[in-house]
Amino acid sequence: MKNKKIALRNITLVALIISSFIACDKDFASIESDIINNNNATHFNSEIEKFNVITYNKKLDPVQTNNLPINMLGVYNDDLYGQTTASIVTQVSTSLLSPDFGENPQLESVVLTIPFFSTATSIEDDGETIYTLDSVFGNSPIKLSVYENNYFLRDFDPSSAINDVQNYFSNGFTTIDNISASQLESVLIYETPSGGFTPSPLEIPIYEDGEIISRLAPAIRIELDLAYWQQKIIDKEDDPELSNLNNFKDYFRGIYFKVEPIAPDDGNMMLLNLASTNANITLNYTNDPITTGGDRIKDTYVLTFSGNRVNLLSQLNFPIPVGNETDGDEKLFLKGGEGSMAVIKLFNGDIIDNNDPNDNTFEAFKNDFVETDVNGKFIASKRLINEANLIFYVDNTNANLNASQEPERILLYDIKNNIPLADYFLDAANTSSPVDSRINHLGRLERENDNATSDGVRYKIQITEHIKNLLLKDSTNVNLGLVVSGNINIEANNAQFSVLTGDDSEERVPASSIITPRGTVLYGNNTTDLEKRVSLEIFYTDPNN
Repeated sequence: MKNKKIALRNITLVALIISSFIACDKDFASIESDIINNNNATHFNSEIEKFNVITYNKKLDPVQTNNLPINMLGVYNDDLYGQTTASIVTQVSTSLLSPDFGENPQLESVVLTIPFFSTATSIEDDGETIYTLDSVFGNSPIKLSVYENNYFLRDFDPSSAINDVQNYFSNGFTTIDNISASQLESVLIYETPSGGFTPSPLEIPIYEDGEIISRLAPAIRIELDLAYWQQKIIDKEDDPELSNLNNFKDYFRGIYFKVEPIAPDDGNMMLLNLASTNANITLNYTNDPITTGGDRIKDTYVLTFSGNRVNLLSQLNFPIPVGNETDGDEKLFLKGGEGSMAVIKLFNGDIIDNNDPNDNTFEAFKNDFVETDVNGKFIASKRLINEANLIFYVDNTNANLNASQEPERILLYDIKNNIPLADYFLDAANTSSPVDSRINHLGRLERENDNATSDGVRYKIQITEHIKNLLLKDSTNVNLGLVVSGNINIEANNAQFSVLTGDDSEERVPASSIITPRGTVLYGNNTTDLEKRVSLEIFYTDPNN
C-alpha cells in the first residue's frame, strides 16, 4: 500500500512538472518584450529589418540660460564651429540680515571662491592632495573681469498675467527687454593681470601665522579690493539696504563675470556650480575686543551666488544649412549652447491615418508586427521585438572635426512632450561618472580601436522601449530631437529650457545641451555613403508556423 502511494505521488509530481512547462510556455508566448536570440531560441527565427528615417538640421535661436544647474565660463575654440564665449551674471544673497559688525569693524580680506569640478587622485607625504580637473576645456589663459551688475534680475515676468517666472536667454534678452552692457559693467571690481587666468589643478593651502590651517580643492580664488567692499557692505551696517533680502537684492544687484579671449584662437572653458555652498564671496573682518587690551575679534560675512543667474553666450556664426524636412539632410550638425540640433522622423514621420485606405510606412510597420482591432488598438504580437537601434556615424572626412573635441555623449528625446524617451528612465544611472551613465540607451562615442584619443566612429542609440510603446501602447510616432549632451544625468530632474523663437511657437531644448560648448557632425539619411546612412534597425523573432 505504501509503495502504491509513493507511485501515485510520483505520477502526480511528474504531471505537475509537465503542466508547469506548459504553463511556462504559455506565459512565455504572452510576453512580447522577451529578448530571444539564436543562442537560446529553438522555436523562433531571429531576424533584422531596417527602416528608413528622415533626419534634418535645425539651428537654434537664443536659448534660455537662467538658473541652469551648471554654468559655463570662459572661451572655447572649436576647430569646426569657431569660438564660443560664456560669461555669467548672477545675483548674490546673504543669510545674515541687519548684521552687527561690532565696534570699529575693519576689513582684513575679501575672497571670491568658486570651486572647479575636480577629482582627488592621491595624497602626498606632506598632506597635499593631488587633483585632476573635470569639465575644463582648453588650457590657455583668458581675461576675466568681475563687475558689480546694475541690472535687476527679476523673479517674475511683468508681461505675464499669472506671474510666470522671468526667463532670460543666452543673448541677454527677455521677451520684453534686454540686459545692456552699461548695466552689466556698472563698477569694475577685479580684472586679471596681463597674463590672464588659467584654471589650476593645484590644491589651495590656507595659511594663518605661517601655518597651513586648511586645504581647499582647486577653485577660482581671487582676493578683491577692500575699499569697495568696505563702502558697499560694512559701512551700510545700520542702513535699510541690509535689513531684508528684497532691499538687499535691489541695492546690490549682483556680480557680472565677464570673459574675453587674450589670443584669437586660445582660451579655456570651465563648467562651474555657482549654487554650491563653497562658491561665495567671504568678507573677513575684525572688530574691537570686548575687554580693554584684548585681541581684535575675527569674524566673517558671507555672500553666496543664490538667486537668479544667467549665462550669456557669444558664438561665431557657423553656417548651419537649412534643414530639408521632407527628404532629410546629408550631414547633421550638432552644437551645444546656442547651437544646433537634428530632428529625427521615424517611419518618415508618418502617423496613423484612418481616413486613408492605403497604409503609410508607420501603419505598414505596425501591421507587420502586431494585430490590432478596428480602432487600431493592440490585440496580439505577430513578431517579438528584441532590440531597436539608431546608429549615427561620425563624419570623419571633415578635416576640421578634432578628435579631442568630439562630445562623448549625445541625447535623443521626445520633441513633442519635451522629455527623454522611456528607454532613458529604464536605464541605469551612474551618478559618480555621468559620462558612463545610461550607456545602454545612449551609447558613448565609439572610437577607432577603442582608443580614447582616436577619431570617433559612431553612436549607438537603443530605443527598444520607445518602439515597443508605439506598437503595444498605441503611442504617437512623435518627432525626436538629437543634441549634444554635457551631462546625461541632468535630464532626469530638470524640465527642458525655452528657445526665444521670435514668434508664438514654443520650442524647448534639454538643459544638458546648453551647458556644453562641444559639437560634432554626423551622417544623415540623405548621404550617398550607404554604409554610413542612418537608419532604424529592429531585431525581432518570428514564431515558426
